[in-house]
Amino acid sequence: MDWFGLSAPIVQAPVQGPESLALPMAVSKAGGLGSVAMTWIDRDQGFAAVAKLRDMGKPFIGNFVLRFGTEAPARYLDSGLPSVTFSWGIDAGLIAAYKSRGTKVGVQIGSVMGARAAMAAGADFIIAQGIEAGGHVQSTTPLARVLAETVAIAGDAPVIAAGGLSTGADVARVMKAGAQGAMSGTRFVASVESMAHDAYKQALVAASAADSVNTFCFDIGWPFAASGVLRNSTFEAWEAAGNPAAPHRPGEGEITFRKSGNGIVRYSDIWPDLNSEGDVLAGCLYAGTSVDGITSVRPAAEIVATLWAEARALL
Repeated sequence: MDWFGLSAPIVQAPVQGPESLALPMAVSKAGGLGSVAMTWIDRDQGFAAVAKLRDMGKPFIGNFVLRFGTEAPARYLDSGLPSVTFSWGIDAGLIAAYKSRGTKVGVQIGSVMGARAAMAAGADFIIAQGIEAGGHVQSTTPLARVLAETVAIAGDAPVIAAGGLSTGADVARVMKAGAQGAMSGTRFVASVESMAHDAYKQALVAASAADSVNTFCFDIGWPFAASGVLRNSTFEAWEAAGNPAAPHRPGEGEITFRKSGNGIVRYSDIWPDLNSEGDVLAGCLYAGTSVDGITSVRPAAEIVATLWAEARALL
């Protein structure tokens, strides 16, 4: 909070790119820390997004997935990003390059060994992710263990907890365990500003933790990466068939929905947004176990304020 001038230690996970900046802007303006996914966008769109976010005069994060190379993060070294986070990889050269420009650098890890590697590479802060998270999940370990082990060796490096957090009680719990902030993705997917399809948002509201599963089912677009998703017709048919590998999965190659006119095939890792039509609930519905605490779709600013007010009362 001191580093960035926040009024709430609530960090929005990079759940969407700059096709709409309403979500990260709402989170940052509410005193939290908004973020935007910067990996899969073209140069002009990326620089325009950074400029617009900088103009709001609030802190924010640009996230880069190093699994897909270092070209994208290197492109924005001199764009004025106040903070960047790297997930699915550690690159000491990139960390040093960003830090030399005054940018705070965080690295997401899923184990204490990852935390040690991130600190050795020069990370300013660590995001400790547990297997309870939604989206593409690095960790295979419960958050409580990853967080405790990371805090124990982090020294002066702040640790942000991520995975299964959607309520003030969740935030208070991880802060009592030594976290300096709480990152949530699923909770902000179910926000007014999120680009997620309305049916997807309502599915999150209706779901319980038992409906979230960590799986390799939706692997087209990002192979060999586990994801936290909601159980749906695609997943259940695949599981009932014995979890076969491609190309022998039920409905392989079928288009489940169209996104901005483009057909999205079954088992794709692309989630349905507001511009999607068709059987959107058969698509990849990223969600962590935090759906247990999501009871309504709310404005992002309300989510930030409520999480921190409830957490403060418990702390």
